[in-house]
Amino acid sequence: MIRILAVALALVFSVPALAAPPKLPAGADPQNVLVIDSSKGRIVIQLRTDLAPKHAERLKQLAREGYYNNVPFHRVMDGFMAQTGDGKNFNGTGNSKYPNLASEFTQTPFVRGVVGMARGGDPNSGNSQFFICFADASFLNGQYTVIGNVIAGMDVVDKLKKAPAGSRSGTVDNPDKMLKVQVAADMK
Repeated sequence: MIRILAVALALVFSVPALAAPPKLPAGADPQNVLVIDSSKGRIVIQLRTDLAPKHAERLKQLAREGYYNNVPFHRVMDGFMAQTGDGKNFNGTGNSKYPNLASEFTQTPFVRGVVGMARGGDPNSGNSQFFICFADASFLNGQYTVIGNVIAGMDVVDKLKKAPAGSRSGTVDNPDKMLKVQVAADMK
């Protein structure tokens, strides 16, 4: 009986810990941090409002609307990047209901852990999709909007299912997903 009571108390006291907001690194602003709970684990992104305020606002808006929940990492290329954010068609062909954003390009380098806004051929076509760099991608510098940095969970990003070697499209069959995406300040 005492063991059952001890287990029950342990469960009761662990529930708030599981639901609690993540402990963020020093200096991280919870108002501008996205917490992605994926099928492989948790990824925490500090949004760069200093570089791309309109893009950062869009990602927070879509996260708060639940747009990113259960959205796949549809394009994952080993040694390059993992792309997600198509909450409309779930395959990289869709955007949100909001208009595309004007580019906010900088010379901030695309290196491991940098988060960039995906776009079409038009530099002003960023909308909802974004990508996380596995490694240096300096050929993107000044041509794509840097919107953040992974501040925790790059080991999780590394575990995402990747497209077969040699795949030109990077399309993943049965991809990993962002199960829930939240702004850290909103987590209770």
